[in-house]
Amino acid sequence: MTATRRHPIKAITLRTKLGFGIGDLGGNLFFTIIGFYLLYYFTDVVGLLPALAGTALMIGKIWDAVTDPVTGYLSDRTRTRFGRRRPYMFVGAIISFFCMGLLFTPVELSSQGLLFVYLTFLYCLLNTAYTLVNIPYAALLPELTDDYYQRTILTGYRMSFAVVGTFVGAALVMPIVSAFPTENLGWSMMGTFMGAVMLFSTLATVFAITEPAHPEKEVQEGFFSTFAEVLKEKVFLTALLPWTFFITGTSMVQGSLVYYFTYIFGNEGLFQLALVALLSFSLLCIPIWVRISHRIGKKRCYMIGMGIMSMGVLLFSLLGQRLGPVFGVIIMAVSGIGLSTHYVMPHAILPDIVEYDVTLHAKGRREGVFSSLWTFSSKLGQAFALALNGWILALFGYQSEAVGSMAKTGIMLLCGPLPLIWYVLGIIILKHYPIDQAFYQRILSQRSEQ
Repeated sequence: MTATRRHPIKAITLRTKLGFGIGDLGGNLFFTIIGFYLLYYFTDVVGLLPALAGTALMIGKIWDAVTDPVTGYLSDRTRTRFGRRRPYMFVGAIISFFCMGLLFTPVELSSQGLLFVYLTFLYCLLNTAYTLVNIPYAALLPELTDDYYQRTILTGYRMSFAVVGTFVGAALVMPIVSAFPTENLGWSMMGTFMGAVMLFSTLATVFAITEPAHPEKEVQEGFFSTFAEVLKEKVFLTALLPWTFFITGTSMVQGSLVYYFTYIFGNEGLFQLALVALLSFSLLCIPIWVRISHRIGKKRCYMIGMGIMSMGVLLFSLLGQRLGPVFGVIIMAVSGIGLSTHYVMPHAILPDIVEYDVTLHAKGRREGVFSSLWTFSSKLGQAFALALNGWILALFGYQSEAVGSMAKTGIMLLCGPLPLIWYVLGIIILKHYPIDQAFYQRILSQRSEQ
């Protein structure tokens, strides 16, 4: 029988595609700037002691992880005439704009302690503001359409803008800083400009998207019982664990590539070219993978893509020293073809799990809970990968003043064999993820009979 859907399926307008997609431009810009530049800014521009700077970043990341599930839980229970998600995004975008400007405006305080407290507070506030944007934004996708393939198309638009945001964050920070007569003014203007980009990309989504009404039953469970119940769903875990493992492996590669180019190739400058090659091919291949997924499904696309990424980093780490830096750049470009699926497929898979949960439990829609756990697990994967990189380098005796053969072996392990373990584990678990197009149609049919 034909399933009765929550709201009629119709072609998604270009306004909705672009409006939804552009929201992640600011998000990836934010992650890129924080990941590449914030520690350097704290230590070398503001003058915070390295130990205090690292502690500030750690506190901010822990706080960031805590606020994710809280925001998801609250947004699921919010009912306003503007929708459940957009009010949070609107407020978060405005706070983000001011916090980016303040955080990157250097100040002189009377002590390291005061400077530490000031920067930690601003960083935590900025992370809170971004959580108010990012978690509701991720929860929007299941609400915009329940069509199996249109969700993949929307995710393709989102991830195309995400890669653009990554490029902007990686390439424009230092040119903007250098464009002003003093370094302090340059950093302040950079933070204000990037905050404005984050603000307007989010507002574009807020005003372009119309959230549907939600007549479904309100969710009444408590905070901890809700998350405990979700984490018991095997279907969710068969997607969440691979996503976390792939994040961990990819973060290890990203964090160690600069060491490979600097100390094994002896050409630090080529690292930027390899990064551009990786991201460029990821961006170019997004629409190709979206079309392929229409034929073979999201899960198979994701498994094939991460298989390509796995072989790429393995060849890079094992043959790069013998075949040279040009080979390394080429392999990074090929790896980008596979990495492209990591930008699209997991975010297209998550909304299908939401529909499965609604049908299975009939307790209301919990997009925010699922999205917050999705984001929370990615942050855990990133944090663990960065720590693991440091532990491996220390284990192999890495010292920047004298990088010996043992340290180079550690670097090669970080760029291929060790991330490969995470990739293989993820692919094995993902193989058991059950939701394909036929399964999804059965979900909708079952709901229509309830």
